[in-house]
Amino acid sequence: MLSPNQQRFQISYLMDETLLKIDDTDAIAGLSQERKSLPPRYFYDDRGSQLFEAICLLPEYYPTRTEAGILKEYALDIAQITGACELIELGSGSSSKTRILLDAYQQLDYPLVYVPNDVSRSILEESAKEILQDYSNLSIHGLVGTYELALEKLESSPGWKRLICFLGSTLGNFNQGECDRFFSQVTNALSTGDYLLLGIDLQKSPGIIEAAYNDSQGVTAAFNLNMLQHLNQRFRGNFDLNLFEHLAFYHPLKSQIEMHLVSQTEQVVTLAALDFQVEFQAGETILTEISRKFDLETMKGYLEDNNYQVIQEFTDLQRWFGLLLCQLQ
Repeated sequence: MLSPNQQRFQISYLMDETLLKIDDTDAIAGLSQERKSLPPRYFYDDRGSQLFEAICLLPEYYPTRTEAGILKEYALDIAQITGACELIELGSGSSSKTRILLDAYQQLDYPLVYVPNDVSRSILEESAKEILQDYSNLSIHGLVGTYELALEKLESSPGWKRLICFLGSTLGNFNQGECDRFFSQVTNALSTGDYLLLGIDLQKSPGIIEAAYNDSQGVTAAFNLNMLQHLNQRFRGNFDLNLFEHLAFYHPLKSQIEMHLVSQTEQVVTLAALDFQVEFQAGETILTEISRKFDLETMKGYLEDNNYQVIQEFTDLQRWFGLLLCQLQ
């Protein structure tokens, strides 16, 4: 017989072996370009997910604590606006900020369905089981996979409003074309009247931004380099992490941080499982992430152009970070 917690918890594994083989061609494509790059999804093996959780606790990394502060102040307002709903979180990680929202819904005695999505199976399973212990009126359906797969595979929930949460300014990791595709996918997963809660990192002093990606403890550097270790494990690669260095800088014209891995020498790397070799010159880089910093009014206009009404905007006193509660029209 299933325990009460088991009855309230189910999990779907969306990334089967066939999908993985199809998707892995993006590593070859990125490393074959004149300006080499890798998709940020390769950050998030189990160790990468753990390192990112550590980054969120660093004193230099303002986005997590600033967004959490906004949620603590306004979560009850958000819950009152949406009412009881199916809360879908893309890139849920440890779900630490989501607990602030769950507390608000529980305070209002609203029943709630929570659908966390993450590419890391272990962190999703662990966080979901911990949450079940603390919220007796909550049921969880976890989705292990990419954002795209999660949005595509969402099951219909008749009678429930939907709230898709995309926190942490993860939207900033997308270039404009990827951003457009993402909003198209989100819109397809929602019905008229459903909600989107979007977290965005706002433009501010470049020194504050750069410090957040070059922390004094070197955790962000370890997170960046771990991408190569992930490729080694996944594709039987021979990246030597000692021959690459972390580089992060703010690009003022593009209003974005860029993270790179810099080859310290001329070298050839093999990914045996992909039957692929890549040559590096000394000083050549791999772009591993962009993190765009947004203008609040410009983003509100973009959302309205995509048929979302911005019902409420929330920011901290310094206006370093913004939360936008939107409704699909």
